[in-house]
Amino acid sequence: MFQLFAKARDQRLFRRAGSTTFRVRSAKRDSEQDQRRVAAIMVAIDDAIAAAERERAGLSRRVEEVLARPAVTLGNDDDEYLYREPLDSHHQDLFDAEIVNGQRRLKELGSAIAHFRFVRAAMQSRFPDYKSRADDAGA
Repeated sequence: MFQLFAKARDQRLFRRAGSTTFRVRSAKRDSEQDQRRVAAIMVAIDDAIAAAERERAGLSRRVEEVLARPAVTLGNDDDEYLYREPLDSHHQDLFDAEIVNGQRRLKELGSAIAHFRFVRAAMQSRFPDYKSRADDAGA
């Protein structure tokens, strides 16, 4: 008797939902949705790598320029430091600080880029069926 009530209740619930059968998306649509999710993550990783590499290239160029400047303020005599103007010494100290900060940041960027590439490789190993836009363009 209770089975009859349960069956009637189930039928009423299905009618309220507007369907009498349980339906899911096709396997192709599921695959496309999974591809979009993975693509969003991969694009974010690729963007992070590209941004860090651009920052590293620009900073590297600026550090090289700063490394060239001290020769102008230092001079090339053996006892130049004894007769150097205080303003030149101040500029030399600023250049030293810039160089140290720039080299520290370059090291941080190198580490971050390596980590981002590792994350990308991990994603590719976990989702081997993923096809990037670059893969499609090259094919």
